[in-house]
Amino acid sequence: MKNVRKADIKRKTKETSIELKLVIDGEGKNQIHTPLGFFNHLLESFSRHGLFDLELNARGDLETGAHHTVEDLGIVLGQAFNNALSVRKGIVRFGHVVVPMDEALARVVIDLSGRPFFVYQAEIPRDRQWEFDVHLVEEFFRAFANNAGVALHVKLEYGSDYHHCLEAMFKAFGRALAQAVAINPREPRVPSTKEKL
Repeated sequence: MKNVRKADIKRKTKETSIELKLVIDGEGKNQIHTPLGFFNHLLESFSRHGLFDLELNARGDLETGAHHTVEDLGIVLGQAFNNALSVRKGIVRFGHVVVPMDEALARVVIDLSGRPFFVYQAEIPRDRQWEFDVHLVEEFFRAFANNAGVALHVKLEYGSDYHHCLEAMFKAFGRALAQAVAINPREPRVPSTKEKL
């Protein structure tokens, strides 16, 4: 019987309340409910293109801004992947994807190394009023990398529409992570010379 890689995480602070269920080897099904409509859309794109089943309910103190909510979503999603992957035996480990969305092109590279590191290179164009503070995306990715124990590099190569830029980044994030968590049939061990990630 196949081992189901999944996690169920709850996080409650004075600022946020989040419940998340993740199935890594899913079909891209998702039910995502946060108070941030555009960010829901980005997470839906991540889930669908990574083929991760994701149930997410979140509330946050938006009267002080969306920072706490977005950062805590990154924390919880990172913890979920870390828990679901366990010892990371037999995984591919690395993922590298370049995704276009119309005029935008995003690159995401990931290593499930067990060592958190984050590089973010993205100049988001301000061609019109944002309905979402795009600077919070960097905080989300950083929180994910730190809590998942991964090296994550996110680069927006170019783009002129901020919606397309962010959506390309989240689609690339999903696809790169899907590559990295995939099971390598030729590698029954932990993919490291240290024999541990």
